[in-house]
Amino acid sequence: MPTLTETQVLRVGPETPDGLRMGVAATDLIAFYGATPVAQRASGSGAAASSTASTTTTPWGYATSTQANAIVTLVNEIRATMVGLGLMVGT
Repeated sequence: MPTLTETQVLRVGPETPDGLRMGVAATDLIAFYGATPVAQRASGSGAAASSTASTTTTPWGYATSTQANAIVTLVNEIRATMVGLGLMVGT
């Protein structure tokens, strides 16, 4: 890999509309912004939260505590994934 100055950009990927794939297998390690490379998260709660509508009466909220908890769990999993990849600061 060539040595670059701070003002140079290294293009990664083909100059075609096919796109760029990072990592082929779930065990391939990738990272961003100097973070330690990690494999794809295999565990956690990445399932979509229920699509039940939120309540429309005061106080605004969720139809059930299960729905609210599922949303919090999903947001925390998204955060953990982004922090692990170096796409978000973890503090």
